[in-house]
Formats: sequence, structure tokens, C-alpha cells
Amino acid sequence: MASVEIAAEHERILREIESTDTNCIGPTLRSVYDGQEHGLFMVKLDGRIRNHDRDIEKMCNHHFQGFVDSITELLKVRGEAQKLKSQVTETNQRLQDDGKGLLTCMDELRLCRLQQRNIATSIDKFTHCLPVLEMYNKLQEQMTQKRYYPALRTLEQLEQTCLPRAGKYRFCSIMSDNIPRLRTLIRDTAMSQLKDFLESIRKHSEKIGETAMKQAQVQRSLDSAVSLQQRAAVGRRLRKEAGLGAGTDIDGQGSSPMSEQDSGVLDVEDEEDEDEVPGAQELVDFSPVYRCLHIYTVLGSREQFENYYRNQRRKQARLVLQPHSNMHESLEGYRRYFNQIVGFFVVEDHILHTTQGLVNRAYVEELWELALSKTIAALRTHSSYCTDPDLVLDLKNLIVLLADTLQGYGFPVSQLFDMMFEMREQYGEILLKKWSLTFRQVLDQDNFSPIPVATEEEYRQFTSQFPFQDPELDKLPFPKKLPFSEFVPQVYSQLKEFIYACLKYYEDLHLSSTEIDDVIRKSTNLLLTRTLSNCLQYAMKKKNVGLAELVQVIINTTQLEASCVYLEEFISNITNVPPDTANATKLYGTSTFKDARHAAEEEIYTNLNAKIDQFLQLADYDWTAAQGGGAPSDYLSDLIAFLCSTFSVFTHLPGSAIEHARLPGKVAQTACMSACKHLSTSLLQLLLETDVRQVSMGALQQFNTDVKECERFARAGPVPGFQGDTLLLAFSDLRQLLDLFTQWDWSSYLADYGRPTCKYLRVNPHTALALLEKMKDTSRKNNMFAQFRKNERDKQKLIDTVVKQLRNLISAHQT
Repeated sequence: MASVEIAAEHERILREIESTDTNCIGPTLRSVYDGQEHGLFMVKLDGRIRNHDRDIEKMCNHHFQGFVDSITELLKVRGEAQKLKSQVTETNQRLQDDGKGLLTCMDELRLCRLQQRNIATSIDKFTHCLPVLEMYNKLQEQMTQKRYYPALRTLEQLEQTCLPRAGKYRFCSIMSDNIPRLRTLIRDTAMSQLKDFLESIRKHSEKIGETAMKQAQVQRSLDSAVSLQQRAAVGRRLRKEAGLGAGTDIDGQGSSPMSEQDSGVLDVEDEEDEDEVPGAQELVDFSPVYRCLHIYTVLGSREQFENYYRNQRRKQARLVLQPHSNMHESLEGYRRYFNQIVGFFVVEDHILHTTQGLVNRAYVEELWELALSKTIAALRTHSSYCTDPDLVLDLKNLIVLLADTLQGYGFPVSQLFDMMFEMREQYGEILLKKWSLTFRQVLDQDNFSPIPVATEEEYRQFTSQFPFQDPELDKLPFPKKLPFSEFVPQVYSQLKEFIYACLKYYEDLHLSSTEIDDVIRKSTNLLLTRTLSNCLQYAMKKKNVGLAELVQVIINTTQLEASCVYLEEFISNITNVPPDTANATKLYGTSTFKDARHAAEEEIYTNLNAKIDQFLQLADYDWTAAQGGGAPSDYLSDLIAFLCSTFSVFTHLPGSAIEHARLPGKVAQTACMSACKHLSTSLLQLLLETDVRQVSMGALQQFNTDVKECERFARAGPVPGFQGDTLLLAFSDLRQLLDLFTQWDWSSYLADYGRPTCKYLRVNPHTALALLEKMKDTSRKNNMFAQFRKNERDKQKLIDTVVKQLRNLISAHQT
């Protein structure tokens, strides 16, 4: 059974070998060798081969004749083929010979076509490359000429247009690789130029500011000149309408109140002849800023550039706003400081209006607010060191010019004017200190004597300086004397100078005439009530000031008090504000001079009393004398002679040292009454001094003689104007006391005490008791050995009785 399967398998394999392609026979043969019966297969294969050989042999025998015939014909064809080959060879040779020229032409034509194509290709490539090279050459030229913004534009066109069209060449790739470096170079170069510009602008800000302030000053001068011409035209029209002469001013003073400060105004025609001041912007080349702004804008870094520029300018602003430590020493220091500030903001204003967004209004306003705060703080600090009013005035004018300049560029400057209003108090204090020294110098140099005038010209000279009118004095012949000393016209002139100095400060501060009038009047009041008043007090308190000088001070202050009306008119004339304007401040000069006069009067009273005390210190009474002399004491005679001479001076009696000038009657009367009261009081105190423990009746008699001499002086009327014996009342207390003791009228005193009709109404029981105690002690001491005498004992008992009664009287009235 197995052999049959093997035989069938072998048969199948043989069929596959016969029918299968030789390329696929390998797997079939492998299956034979994988089996165990390949020997039987080989036997089978040999048998099959023999069968096929027999079939092939049969077939060849069957077709042999046809094969022979074919070979025979083939041999016949070989000869013809040889002939054909020879012909073909000859034809080919001829063709080759004939085609050599054509091939040569074809090669030449091919080369020409190749060259033509290459030329066309080259032309096309050059067409795209030449613009690149030309653009790059243009770029190099622009870089060499430092035209960086056009170079950046050229670079952008080269990168975006020319290089993509040129193709991928090595030089194009080199150019492409070089473009970022060129951009960086352009940006860095532009930034370097900007830094140079910022450094240069920082150094030249002062010059820029100086030029801008000159322009503002020229413009203000032109405006002032136009205004002056307009005022002159109005004045001529008013004078023509009023029928006034050409030399008469409308204010009635002969000259315009503003003529002094307007005399320096530049005439318009003269101004036109001068060279025009160049514009501040013309001094600066802003192209580095514009160039750098455009470059950074093209590079897409505009915001970065804006931040950098603003930060750098902020830093420069802080440096500009930092004043020098010695700025306050001279006006030039302030001028340089202001020039730098103005130069800085002129540049920023120009940048603001010539660029779009590099700086904006908020940024400039922020810097200006910073500048205002720093500048005002610096001015407050440095101006506080200033003690020269001229420097403060020049500084104020410089600040006004600064404000006008910056206001012309649109910056708000109200805070600067507010600061100048604050400075006016400091300016006023400096003026007060200066005028205090001036007044003291005038007082120190014054001789406190009436001014002698020898001619009419001298008289007019003094009356032109001081508004003095005295019809009686005008009638007197020359030479004559003015009632006041040189102090009066000098003080009046200094008051006017002070008013002018105040007016100069308030000019150009945009104040109304009413406001200027008000502040000038207030400043003048301060000068009168504080400075001049203190100077007068200082002059009167000096040790070497005598009574004659004090009398002259009173006369001077009286004249100055009368001149206050003219001072008010003077202020009204220079401010063009009528004196009767509602709420107008009045001058306190009247009260000031009244206070000074009252102080001088008090000083006169004090000096008189001091002189009296000096004479009283020379008193040398013998308080234990047995009997008084019949003549007054020497010291009292000298004192009375001094008082007579003094009151003769006061009242302009013959022999007076002051002609055409006398003390007001009331003051002289008061001085005389005060002197008599002081003399009376001092004599009583001299009598009651604790050092004087004993007083004899003889001493009282001498004392009574001296008091009678005083009463004789009072009756003589050293000062006219007293009614009756009014001056004697000063000695009434002393007189009644002495009468009581010399007449020993104790019964009347004790009986009538307290009644209005009492003879000794002015005698104080305490005073009488104190003096009686001193006489009691004297009686006891002098009569110690005579006390056994009957009359002495009776006198002693009487004194003891009166003392006891006086003590009872005092106790009763105290109860």
C-alpha cells in the first residue's frame, strides 16, 4: 500500500518537474530529498528521461528532410548576405564621409546654442543680481556718509525685495547674514549719536535758555515800549483836552509817577535796528533725535527708544534742577540756574511739537511739576541767605523773566508768582533792616539843631525835599532858621525812597493798582510803626541826648506827623489809586510820630527829674542845727537857676538856644509841673529818709527857706499858660507840712482833720507822725541834761501828747 502511494507521489513530482518553470523546481526536488525513497525516484526519473529521448528521436526522424532543405536554402542565402554586407559597408563609409562636415556644423551649432542659453541665463541672473549689488553699494555709501535712516530703508528694501529675487548665491547669503549686523550697527550708531546729542544738549542748555530769555526780554521791551507810546498818546490827548501846557503832567506833579522806571525802556525804532536774536531752536541740531526715533521705529523698538529718551531726560532734569551751593552769592548764579532750566524745557517743548509721541504732554507736565517744586524749594532756601535788597530785586526781575519765558512756551507759572509774593515779605524785612541802618545813621549824624538857611535858593531846596509851609517864617528876612533839623527832610526823602523800592518789587507781578497801593501802604506802615519808631526810641535812649535834643525831636516828629498827608498823596500818585478809595489802608505815621513825641516828652520829664535828683544829691543839711539860715541852700539855688534856663529854652524866651522853634505849650507846662512835683516829692522824701533819724527845728527852718525859694520859682511863672497859682499846688503838701511844724498848729490840725475846710488838708498823719518822731528823738538827745527844766519838760510832754493823739487819729481812721 505504501509503495503505491510512493509511486503516485513520484509521478506527481515528475509531472510538476515537466510542467513547472525551472526557477520553481527547487522546492519540488527538495521534497524528494526530504523523503526516504529518493532512490526509487531516481529510477523513476531515469525511466522517464528514456521515454522522452525516444519521443525526441521519433520527432527528429519525422522532420529531418525539412531540416536538410532549410540548411540548403540557408547556405544559398549566405552568399547574398555577403553581398548585402559589402554594399551596406560601402554605403556606411560613404555616409560617414559625407556626415563628417555635418557633424562638425552640428557640434558648432550645439556649442552656439549652449552659449546662447548660458548667455540668456547669465543675463537673467545678472538682471536680478545687479539691483542687489547696486543696492548694497548704495547702502555702503549711505553708511559711509552716516545717513543711517536712508541706509536702514535701503537695507529693508535689499532684504525684502532684491535678495529674494536674486536667488541663492554665496554673496547673497553673505549679504543676508550681514544684514542683522548692519541693523545692529545702525541702531548702535544712532544711539551713540543720540547719547552725544544728550550730552551736548546738557552742556548747551544754559546757552539755549539764555537765548530764550533774551527773546522774552526783547518781546517784553517791545510790549512795554508800545504801552509807553500808548500812555504818552493818551496823556497828550488828556492834556490837550484839559488845556494844559506841554511841560505839565496830568497828575499835577510835573512828572509821571512811572517816569523813573520807564526811562530805561528801549524805543521800538531803536530795537528794530538791532540784530535779531536767533531762535533758541536754531542753536540746536535735533536731527540725531529724529534719526534715532525713525530708526527705532523702523526696527520695531520705538517704545524702547521712548523709554530710554525719557529716562535720560529725567536724569538730566534732576541734574539741571540741582542748584550750586553758592548760588545765592551773586545774581549770576541764579541766572545760570534759570538759563539751564529754560534751556531744558525749550528743548522738551520743541521735541513735543516736532515728534509724534516721543514725549507727550503728560510727560512734559510731570517734568514741569518736578521742576517747579525743586526750583521753588531752591529759591526759598537760597534767597533766605540774601541780605541785599538790590540782589533780591534783581532776583525777582529774573524770576519774572523766567516766568514770562516759560509762559510763552505754554507752561503754567502761577506758582512762581505765588513764590514771589512770599518773597516780598523777605524783601520787606531786608528793606526794613536797611532803612533801620539808614535811619540810625541819619539820627547819629544829625546835630538836632534847626537848619540855618542863608538864601532863598537854600530855602527852596529844603522845602522841595520836605513839604513845609510856614507863612510867618516866610515873612522873616534871611538868614533864618527852619524849625526842624536835617533829620526831617532826610527821613522824608528816605520814606519816599522806601516807597519807590517797594514799588519796584511789585512791578511786573500782574497785580492791580489797588493791590499794589495796599501792599505799599502796609509796608510803609511797618517802616513807620516798627523801624522808624525803634530808631527814634534808640536815639532818645542814648546817654548823650540832652534836653535840647529831646525838644528838637518833639519838633521834628511834629513836622513829620504833618507830612503824612503828603506821603499818602505821594503813594496815590505813583500807584494811580485815589486816596479816598474804599477800604484803602491808611498810614499809621500820625500815631507813630505821636508815640515818638510822647516818648520824647516822657524822656524830657525823666531827664528833668534825673537832673533834679543830681542836684538833690548835693544837698547837705545839718539836721541837728539849732537855728536855720536866712538864705536858700547853694544846691537849691543852682537847681532853680538850671530850671529857669531850661524852661527858657523850652518856651523860646530871650536867650533861647533854639530860635523859631519852641516846645508846644502843653508839653512845656507838663514838663514844668512834673519837675515841680518831682522836686516837691524828692524834698519830702529827703526830709523823711530813714537815714535822717533826728530833725531839729533849726533844720526845718532852713528846709522851709529852701521850699520858699521853690515857691518863688513857681510864682515867677517859668512857663506861660498856668492859671493863677496852679504851679504852687505842686508844693502844697510840703508847704502845709512845714507850716504845721513851724507854727506848731497841732490843735487846728487835730481838730479839723478830715474836714474839706481843714487848713492842713494835704498833710498825711503818717508823714506828720514820722517827722514828729524824729523831732522827739532830737529833743530828748539835746536836752538830756536839761530835762529837769520846767519849760523843756512841758515841751517834751507836748510832743508826747501830739504823738499819742496822732497815733489815735491814725488808728481811728484805719478802723
